[in-house]
Amino acid sequence: MTTTGIATVALPDGERIPKLGLGTWEMGERPARRADEIAALREGIALGMTLIDTAEMYGDGATETLVGEALRGLRDQAFLVSKVYPHNASRRAMQQACEASLKRLGTDRLDLYLLHWQGGVPIDETIEGFDALRRAGKIRHWGVSNFDTADMDELFATPGGDQCATNQILYNIARRGPEFDLLPWSAAHRMPVMAYSPVDHARLPKRSPLDEIGAAHGVSAWRVALAWVLRQPGVLAIPKAGRVEHVRDNHAALDLVLSDADYAALDAFFRPPRSKRALEML
Repeated sequence: MTTTGIATVALPDGERIPKLGLGTWEMGERPARRADEIAALREGIALGMTLIDTAEMYGDGATETLVGEALRGLRDQAFLVSKVYPHNASRRAMQQACEASLKRLGTDRLDLYLLHWQGGVPIDETIEGFDALRRAGKIRHWGVSNFDTADMDELFATPGGDQCATNQILYNIARRGPEFDLLPWSAAHRMPVMAYSPVDHARLPKRSPLDEIGAAHGVSAWRVALAWVLRQPGVLAIPKAGRVEHVRDNHAALDLVLSDADYAALDAFFRPPRSKRALEML
């Protein structure tokens, strides 16, 4: 895997992965968009956005199939992430779910396998399932998604839980709750946070300082919002882009430098949390 030209963050074991990757939620579900989506993923890899995130849930497996097609001939350049349903998080079910994901993706291993959210399976059994897959060479790292601070405390109090590589969460300039305790917790444990929907699934306010700052820099408000996330320490972002032009626009956010005045204006509108907020999900 290469991360040429892209800032990186370190996993707990020291391996470095791109700070900007490619999300795939809602991709692979419309045949008319398939060629554009495959081209977008391949363009992202060419630009160094080699972290690709998907899940067995997305499109009921159709998204993984799309990603597998896009990665033909490029698999060794990618850091491939997928997620397992909570009801498949028992040791036996996880083996079957992982094998099914690998088949759809056309690969023999995942670089990172995440528990999509916490369900009814005891966390110690889920950890056993991850460990078995890692020993078998089916996955290289494992982690979690949508875990709040108390969930992370429970995970780390469980034998083997400290092997968790990352926590994928909803985090963007409009949803800053994790800054109060979850991001500091992650930093203290030297664990990067993977921000999904870093521009809030296109739900950012229609009028905000993002527009004024974007106009001043000659870029879109969306690029400003993504650049803001990318400047947060220990945070990487996985925006979805279904067209080549959109991928290039996201990539350009890496080069956008915001001023102290820009940050102050954004903080005044999108206020940092002053107390604990429950972790949000989409």
